[in-house]
Amino acid sequence: MNKLFCKTLAFTLTLLGGGLLRSHGAIAGDLAINEESTASPTPGLANPFVPKSSEKRSSMARVTSVSQLTDVQPTDWAFGALQSLVERYGCIEGYPDGTYRGNRAMTRYEFAAGLNQCLNRIQELIASLPQGVTKEDLATLQRLQEEFASELASLRGRVDSLEARTARLETQQFSTTTKLSGQVSMYFGDAFGERASSANNTTFGYQAFLTFLTSFSGKDSLIVGLEASNLEVFSTETRFPETDLRGTSDETRFVIPAKYVYGFGNNDISLNQLQYRFPVGDKLTVSLDAFASNRVLSANITTLTDLGTGPISYFGKTSPLLYPINQQAGIGLQWRAAPWLNVDFSLANEFTANDPSKGLFQGGYAASVRPVITLGRLRLSASYMNSYSPLFGIDTAAGSNPAKIVGAGPVVANTFFVGSFYRILPNVDIGGGLAHSKVRTLGEGTKGDAEVWQYDLDMVLYDVGKKGNTAGLIFGIQPRLGGTSNAALAQAIGLEPGQRSDRDVGYHIEVFYTHRVNDNITITPGVFWLTAPNHDERNPDVVVGVVRTSFSF
Repeated sequence: MNKLFCKTLAFTLTLLGGGLLRSHGAIAGDLAINEESTASPTPGLANPFVPKSSEKRSSMARVTSVSQLTDVQPTDWAFGALQSLVERYGCIEGYPDGTYRGNRAMTRYEFAAGLNQCLNRIQELIASLPQGVTKEDLATLQRLQEEFASELASLRGRVDSLEARTARLETQQFSTTTKLSGQVSMYFGDAFGERASSANNTTFGYQAFLTFLTSFSGKDSLIVGLEASNLEVFSTETRFPETDLRGTSDETRFVIPAKYVYGFGNNDISLNQLQYRFPVGDKLTVSLDAFASNRVLSANITTLTDLGTGPISYFGKTSPLLYPINQQAGIGLQWRAAPWLNVDFSLANEFTANDPSKGLFQGGYAASVRPVITLGRLRLSASYMNSYSPLFGIDTAAGSNPAKIVGAGPVVANTFFVGSFYRILPNVDIGGGLAHSKVRTLGEGTKGDAEVWQYDLDMVLYDVGKKGNTAGLIFGIQPRLGGTSNAALAQAIGLEPGQRSDRDVGYHIEVFYTHRVNDNITITPGVFWLTAPNHDERNPDVVVGVVRTSFSF
């Protein structure tokens, strides 16, 4: 069997033993629930406390080159070891999305899968040796065992200690089936400008989440989310266009709290998510949403969506046109078509699911399809959404007031989106997105067509100054009314006589820096500048400065 077998066996046992010790953060045999980011109480944003997709539950994929693992960089401390295991021994597997996720704890199932893979490889190596296993090989193995006796004894002691700690945690944990997590973000900020300075004062507000994540089979997940918030929008003090919509706009919004969407009061503890997910076979996950505004199941293509570490503004975190505020109950499907392709399907109802006079099928709705493609360092996403709203137009709590298309009767819209991000350097992402809504209004005397546009260009820098710190730059335009087909429609949605679109183009320019104090606390100072609030240059610029501190547990 020569030295190859001995080295492989010794290295395998050491590697897997160390991996088991590193998994102490997850209770062995605990909930087999994916903990990636997911649909959050704020539409389109990532909440790190509930499952994003069921990818972790699906079969891991064999890799033949370390370059196939998109989140492993040559600068990582374990790069050489991974490269050896992958390219010399073929003993490492990645996740279907092409990642290795070396910083997360592994489950006992993953440990068993890795051990089985390595043992199978050892058997293949033994079978390839013409002389088989000789006494000399066994003697060499015994010598290696004696040589590493102290290390193995230490490892055994640490495993025994880990088992004792695990047993204690299991007896003292909140629930054997339910995991409690949460996040509190506090915002300290002010708005400045020729008119905004006098219209605003320094504020200190918060948004808090509690999430109960329950699994009954180890593969399904019941998500119950609670929220409280007292955040308010800074006034842009717009005076143009000179209609009833002047005064302020949603362009300064940080997030969309449940109180804004569902009408709750400041500091009220309210339900913001009630969702049950379960797999159907190996490639399909079903999401039943009794109360949730977002059915994005597959992982986002950028970290900018994170509520605790991403940008300060709502526009910086997401593409608002994809998330009309009026959606509540519905169903979502995630299809893992290939290791590099996920497709999300969703159908949502507009606030009437529990109303017997309208039910699921008589009110407004939104139906969408969203493919997500991962090709190494390149991530791509696209969306198509068809929606109908009797009352809310295409209000996304962002952009100009006329771009909401509210006031011209029921609205039918077809919304298209395409976005991509590319890791040009180990610590640098660049990307952006473009969205367009084609809208048909159906009101008496205001029937017509309108179009709304938005785009953003982004750069994200990772590990700036310290590992875990993030800096970002966002440049774009918030939702802007590009045109209307007739004057009656234009005036109904808030434009001045003779005006058929937003008068000018206002830009959103934002910078932020997230400092990670530890695994549970981040501090993010950020500034964003609106060059023409309400997309009208007659309104003076507004600058918003904020310091956000987030606590997660």
